[in-house]
Amino acid sequence: MTRKPEAGYLRLNADGELRRRAAEALKTLCSCTACPRRCRVNRLDGKLGFCRVGRWAKVASYSPHFGEEEPLVGNGGSGTIFFAQCNLACVFCQNHDISHHGDDAPEASPEQLAAVMMELQGQGVHNINFVTPSHVVPQILEALVIAADQGLRLPLVYNSSGYDSLETLRRLDGVMDIYMPDAKFFAPDAAKTYCHAEDYPERAKAALKEMHRQVGDMELDDRGVAVRGLLVRHLVMPGNLAGTAKWMDFLAAEISPNTYMNIMDQYRPCGDASAFPELRRPLMAEEFDQALKAAALAGITRLDQRRTNLAERLWRALL
Repeated sequence: MTRKPEAGYLRLNADGELRRRAAEALKTLCSCTACPRRCRVNRLDGKLGFCRVGRWAKVASYSPHFGEEEPLVGNGGSGTIFFAQCNLACVFCQNHDISHHGDDAPEASPEQLAAVMMELQGQGVHNINFVTPSHVVPQILEALVIAADQGLRLPLVYNSSGYDSLETLRRLDGVMDIYMPDAKFFAPDAAKTYCHAEDYPERAKAALKEMHRQVGDMELDDRGVAVRGLLVRHLVMPGNLAGTAKWMDFLAAEISPNTYMNIMDQYRPCGDASAFPELRRPLMAEEFDQALKAAALAGITRLDQRRTNLAERLWRALL
């Protein structure tokens, strides 16, 4: 465990680097390359690409959240800011109303987004958690300059699908303290079918490597609260559609065997999943146990413990 360090963005803000990066990122919106879609529409002029978000970020909701991973929640909760729309569009998304149908979500000016961060800090949360941020990184950076000047001090969490641009991630080097990406589909065919992104595996693997390069393995303070590092989410899918064992092998071999993981068992048919027969059923208990076994066999042992029976299920899976 480690004691809480100063958030990196404060140092960048003090010497003007954060403002420079925000201005640089905003320029990319005139021919948008913020994410791997590279739509090249002029979002500064209100044109819409795949994510359907123009000049201003759209905030669907924000609040202290206690349903996140244990190191993020602590006693005060994680200060989640849910951005509307998405650059991935998974057919089974459990936030389908926000990610696919968030057109009516209110736009937020940089001042308003900064005010949201400050309000959450005032409520005693442990971090500011940007949920689905891949398509609005320029807007986040723009607002962060304002928030830092106003006294924001909390660690920042980048909570993404994993479908992230390396150029954008490098612009966040030293800004984000905690990266929390998904590792969704290992096979291109599955990613194409269920996420409309055949290149997802390639992009996500590269993104995970870059995120880990920046922040390393998860570090906790003396309260067990995350202060820096990588936390990977993996949703186990029916019929092993996500390629769980292959993801575990990749993470152990090419990221770190000390990767902190949340292996999730909450898949249920949502959104447009009913259009795919293989997605119409929830996950079976034995499928989740096989996922835990795959993690153990790969050497991944730092698993989120919010489910009280996780250790018992892992032991049973290995018998």
